[in-house]
Amino acid sequence: MEAVVGLLVMLLGVSHGVETYCDGRQDGAQCYGALGGTVVLQLMDNASEIFKYQWYKNKTTIILHGRKDTIVYNMMKDRSVFTPSNGTFKINNLSRTDGAEYTLHIFDSNAYDLGQRTLQLSIQAPVSSVLLDSECLSQGEMRVSCSSEGADSPQYSWTLDGHTLTDAQLLSGNKETNNITLKQDVSGRLVCSVRNHISSVSKEEKISTCGFIFINCTLPDGTNISQWVFSANNTLCIDPTTTPTMITDTTSFNVDNSLLVCGLRAAVVLSLLVGIAIYFAWKKKKYNEVETSTRPRIKDHPENSFSMVEL
Repeated sequence: MEAVVGLLVMLLGVSHGVETYCDGRQDGAQCYGALGGTVVLQLMDNASEIFKYQWYKNKTTIILHGRKDTIVYNMMKDRSVFTPSNGTFKINNLSRTDGAEYTLHIFDSNAYDLGQRTLQLSIQAPVSSVLLDSECLSQGEMRVSCSSEGADSPQYSWTLDGHTLTDAQLLSGNKETNNITLKQDVSGRLVCSVRNHISSVSKEEKISTCGFIFINCTLPDGTNISQWVFSANNTLCIDPTTTPTMITDTTSFNVDNSLLVCGLRAAVVLSLLVGIAIYFAWKKKKYNEVETSTRPRIKDHPENSFSMVEL
């Protein structure tokens, strides 16, 4: 299985060129190497000043044996290089089996052991890629998950607009885990960083709020409403930033508006009818006056009548 993993790492090229350094001159040093990569271990200052030295793996298997500038034996010579002048041991194409405890023994010319130092070498697969996935929850919160490929012992960290996430911005989760839930009003440039001891990769995503607003209002019946609601469907408060009045029922408004229009139309029709009636009454009066003025007048005295004159 380890061979398959190592082959995949090399094929993908995720660890190609990854080189780490560790100072093993201090007893108990903890060193890390990238799977498929290279590690440079500082075992001593200058091997030419040491009469004899031996380097063991897990206290039983001898890896390196030398005398001053002369390398007597190197079990890993096909993929390692020891440089006596600076005391560094470089291992290429690291595999899982290279992870172990290594012990250096130093001897004087009388074969007396002058002391020993140990170091622990751990092999980790580097972070190859990072994926971010976000989704809006029912109350406007945003759940964000960060996943990494290939990394051994990954550690996560989050920043928003260049600053570490605070507890005030998190609804749940820890800013050092791969799953967090952001509060409803959080937006900006969100970055998830995944790292281990031999690599680090970050992924950035621009996030915005899920369209929710916080309302705080009191209804006419005295009921207080204080909650997050979806802005586009909000029918509870007109202005969620202040104590608002209720939105008028649109059905009643339409009915009242229709009655008003009908009333105005009836008033116009009635005005027209009254106007027409007044016009015709005036017309009739004028006609009667004209007719009376053109009719021949009969004198009151009979002696002045036409009959009397004829006789």
